[in-house]
Amino acid sequence: MVTPTETTTGTDKAHALVQLLRNRSYEEIRQRMYDSAPGTPWWSACKTELDIRNGEQMATALVTTSRVLEKVRASTEHFEQLADTLSQVTQEVSDLLRDTKEAGRRLEIAVYVLIGVTIAQFFNVVFQVFGKK
Repeated sequence: MVTPTETTTGTDKAHALVQLLRNRSYEEIRQRMYDSAPGTPWWSACKTELDIRNGEQMATALVTTSRVLEKVRASTEHFEQLADTLSQVTQEVSDLLRDTKEAGRRLEIAVYVLIGVTIAQFFNVVFQVFGKK
């Protein structure tokens, strides 16, 4: 049976080993972990250090992901504003083209009327010139 003193000594030893592993590379820590039997202080210390590092990396990744998501959200809002502006401008251009088309029709009618009046005046002048002789 394990006594409280042995448990405390094992925990202190594992803590000291974790501190020793703080400046080691992942590869070295993994190798030491695989070389040690599960449940030994070295194995526990390596596992603890790897868990700490993985937790730190996960926290860093979450912060980075949060920042990227914020940028994506801002970009999405900006694109939505641009799409709204584009839609509004497209509607305005459509209205202008419709008005231009109507003005073109009126101008076409005016030109036909002008041509008709000019021809009528021309025939009037011709009849007056030939009518006096």
